[in-house]
Amino acid sequence: MSNNASTIFIVDDDTQVRQALALLMESVGLQVQTFPSADAYLENFDPESPGCLILDVRMPGMSGLELQARLAAEIMHPPVIVITGHGDVPMAVRAVQAGAVDFIEKPFNDQALLDSVHRALDTDARQRGRASKLAEVKARLASLTPREQQVMKMVVAGKRNKVIALDLSVSQSTVEAHRAKVMEKMQAQSLSELMRMVLSLEDDNPHPD
Repeated sequence: MSNNASTIFIVDDDTQVRQALALLMESVGLQVQTFPSADAYLENFDPESPGCLILDVRMPGMSGLELQARLAAEIMHPPVIVITGHGDVPMAVRAVQAGAVDFIEKPFNDQALLDSVHRALDTDARQRGRASKLAEVKARLASLTPREQQVMKMVVAGKRNKVIALDLSVSQSTVEAHRAKVMEKMQAQSLSELMRMVLSLEDDNPHPD
């Protein structure tokens, strides 16, 4: 479910639209911040703030698509819902192709927009949950000594303790001690859990071809 601390960020140069959107969100108990331009939003942007962004696709200065592209360069940002006039539908489709979760045409249907907002908030919560777990795994990995990291890679690659001992020119008991430390520091209850952690790190940092 969406976080009660989440904020709906509304970016639209039309004052009446901003006010109407804010009233709609507040009517169902959602926290709102409004901005008259993309630049104004960026000045207040905090990647740690959960929520979703309702963004007009066509605005003076930086457009909605340009703002979306800027946010895409951030490690974390709120999911984007694009609101658009009838003539801007091709631009809205481009925004969805670039990662926006939805686009809503003006004049918007209140319930359709609220449904989209709740989906976006759920998406944000899942993304932030994954990011938090990944940060925990990275912190655990950083606590390993270079030798423990070396042993962990060999263990995850499927090598037996005896083979690892030969490869590293150490005793098997030394490998077993390192392996036990790896499991303790990584807080892994099983080899399969350790492998999932390592895979999550590899997915976050794919190797270039």
